[in-house]
Amino acid sequence: MNWIEAAFLGLVQGLTEFLPISSSAHLRIVGSFLPDAADPGAAFTAITQLGTETAVLVYFWRDIVRIVRAWFGSLRGKVDRNDPDARMGWLVIIGSLPIIILGLLFQNQIESVLRSMWIVATMLIVFGMVLAVADAIGRQERQLTDLTYKHGILYGLAQAMALIPGVSRSGGTITAGLLMGYTREAAARYSFLLAIPAVFGSGLYELYKTVSKGGLAGPFGLPETALATIIAFAVGYVIIGWFLKYVSTHSYRAFVWYRIFLGLALYVLLGFNVISA
Repeated sequence: MNWIEAAFLGLVQGLTEFLPISSSAHLRIVGSFLPDAADPGAAFTAITQLGTETAVLVYFWRDIVRIVRAWFGSLRGKVDRNDPDARMGWLVIIGSLPIIILGLLFQNQIESVLRSMWIVATMLIVFGMVLAVADAIGRQERQLTDLTYKHGILYGLAQAMALIPGVSRSGGTITAGLLMGYTREAAARYSFLLAIPAVFGSGLYELYKTVSKGGLAGPFGLPETALATIIAFAVGYVIIGWFLKYVSTHSYRAFVWYRIFLGLALYVLLGFNVISA
């Protein structure tokens, strides 16, 4: 059963990582309904996210190679530091700092108290409403070429909020982008690129800790986690293309209503002790 459960959680991770509905919240929720009714754990979540972020690397490979080359070229003086790709390299680095710093400072809380289902339900509803407001009032005029270092830091702070399950990494950064006047597609693209250093850093760190300790603390071992990660990669790759096409012609209203409905459903389930907090 562990293999089947891990495979199912990998599917959930791939489906939800890039949508503004919080993949960590969904893994936490789905884990409560599996036969073992166990929290997959922060380590399992971080490692399976390596699969979805690898999908980002593959999907945006040409863009990433171009950005990395321009960034290194700017360090050697061969590329103008105001070159859009060189600037994007710096913006991704700067925007990644908040989640790295806060993740290290509050690691114990992230892996314990912040995984309470009451907090997950609240964050789903609250940040769903914030996304609704941002989608309604955002001017949606700016493209990625308009991105400034100030905006990069604000994006980074929004991404750091996703350390709390239920907020959503993509949801937080996309909401910030909309409030700053970026188009839906521009906000989503930068959200994907910005996540690469943080997710790979977190995932590889958790993988190192897991290997050094001889295994995961949760219900799944490394082989099951590896299966979930591979499935998350395959599903996530498909979702990236679909999501970028979707947001180019649709609002985020469907995701807002989904978040609110899921959060309220969790309150009911918790209130009647159907699931444990």
